[in-house]
Amino acid sequence: MDPATGPSAAEPKLVLIPAGWFSMGSEAGQENERPVHRVWVDSFYLAACQVTHAEYAVFLKLTGAPVPPHWDDPKFNHPEQPVVAVSWFEAVRYCQWLSQISGRNYRLPTEAEWERAARGGVEGKLFPWGDGPPQSLPKYNQRWNTGPEPVARHQPNGFGLYDICENVHEWCSDWYQPDYYAVSPERNPRGPESGQRRTSRGGSWRHHIKVTRCAARSSIPPAFQYADYGFRVACEAGNRECCAPVTAAPTTG
Repeated sequence: MDPATGPSAAEPKLVLIPAGWFSMGSEAGQENERPVHRVWVDSFYLAACQVTHAEYAVFLKLTGAPVPPHWDDPKFNHPEQPVVAVSWFEAVRYCQWLSQISGRNYRLPTEAEWERAARGGVEGKLFPWGDGPPQSLPKYNQRWNTGPEPVARHQPNGFGLYDICENVHEWCSDWYQPDYYAVSPERNPRGPESGQRRTSRGGSWRHHIKVTRCAARSSIPPAFQYADYGFRVACEAGNRECCAPVTAAPTTG
C-alpha cells in the first residue's frame, strides 16, 4: 500500500505534555470560566497539529465514511488545512479508527488537558504567547481571510503545539456545563456525566477576533457540522510506543 495513502499516513506527530498542576479558568473571561481553580492533569500526548484534510482523507478512503460538508470546497480542501465540518461523533469515530489501525489509545482531549496544553507551561497569561492581544501577532490582519490556514505555518507554543487557540475550534471529549468549574474534581476532570452540548476550545478563522484566550470555553450540539470546527487527537501516555515522531514538551511544575 502507498505510504502516502495507507494507514500510517494518518498517524500524527504527538507532543508529550508533562503531568502537572495549573490554574484552570480566568477571572478576565466569561462567567463559565470561573472560579479559577487548581487542576492536576496526568501526562498525555497531544497532536502537534489539528487533523488535516490529507489525514482525514485516509480515514475516508479506508472506511467508506461519508465526507463532511465543504470537502471539495477549494477554500477548505488544501491537504494541509485542518479538516472542517466534522461532527463530534465523527471525530470520535476517527479516534476509534486510528486506535484500531495503530493499536494505541487515541481519543479527544478533555477540556482540562486542552487548556493545560494550550498554556504551554506558562501560568497566568491570557494567550499562549502572553497577554498581548491577538492583533499583535505578525500579519494578523492578512490571515484567515476565507478559511483556516494550512497547519504549522507559524511558531508553536511552549509545548510545541501549532495553531493552538486559533485556526478552527477543536472538539473536546467533555459534555458542556456552564457552572462545572464550581464542582470540578481537582484531578483529571472529565466533565459532567451527561449534557446536550459538547465542549470545544480554541479560536476560529470565521470570527471577528480569530484567536481565543487559553481559558475561553465554547460548545455546540455534538451532531453539528460547521466550517470552523475541527479537532486534534490525544493519546494515552501509558503506552510509550504511542505515536509517530514524539517531541517531549518542557517539564513544568
